[in-house]
Amino acid sequence: MTRPDHGLETASGDDRPTAGSAFADLVALMDRLRSPGGCRWDGEQTHESLVRYLIEEAYEVVEAIETPGGVDRALLLEELGDVLLQVVFHARVAEEAEDGFSIVDVIEALNAKMVRRHPHVFEERATTDGAQTGTSDDDGLEALTRRWDEIKKVEKPDRKDPFDGIPPALPALALGEKTLNKAAKAGLALPTDAAPASPAEPVREPRTQEPGERPARQVSPESVVPGSADEAEQRMGRDLLRMVAEARDLGVDPERALRRAVREYVAQNRGNA
Repeated sequence: MTRPDHGLETASGDDRPTAGSAFADLVALMDRLRSPGGCRWDGEQTHESLVRYLIEEAYEVVEAIETPGGVDRALLLEELGDVLLQVVFHARVAEEAEDGFSIVDVIEALNAKMVRRHPHVFEERATTDGAQTGTSDDDGLEALTRRWDEIKKVEKPDRKDPFDGIPPALPALALGEKTLNKAAKAGLALPTDAAPASPAEPVREPRTQEPGERPARQVSPESVVPGSADEAEQRMGRDLLRMVAEARDLGVDPERALRRAVREYVAQNRGNA
């Protein structure tokens, strides 16, 4: 198969390009689109104007994954490409700024972060017999998640409160889940533990945990093996749909209602960890 010629310099003459050469072609293509003589529409875009497309493409990836018949791989291939285009697009826009960065900076920062956050893979550790290994049988998902969180605390020392770093623009349901996940990790009481008598009353005194103590129940979705909670997922989906129907009958916007509840929960518990 002959590679298509877009009038760009290619990184390899092989019929089947490497990941690096194919990516270099994409970067060169974006450079041409943004340069004089390129596409006027592409040239006028900004970080702000591109936000809507990044969100749309991400949701289209979800659509390709959650098709009724299973993952639509042909569609997923296309949609992942569209998401990748947005990454390269934003990096190209940033490169044009006086204090900007390039796609190489993005990749190098990502590579360094992934290595730093996976010491169990990339850092050799001594075993009892003197051999070297990067993994351990004791590295369960919970232990790995806790280690990941500890590394992120070192990386981001400015985040003092458990709720710092939560993207406020998340959809309400994702915002609620992210908020409660962080609250549980900090040992705060969750709304399922005790409901406040009034908006002004704190949920409950935060739970205390001894150093190194493991929580009595799973508190991190990242620690759950994918596909291991299908029945619970179906039940929760039906319950949530019923609540949406109830909100509709009451004339309540469920997204707005949940955002309000999350804001109240954060206000009641901020600084308690």
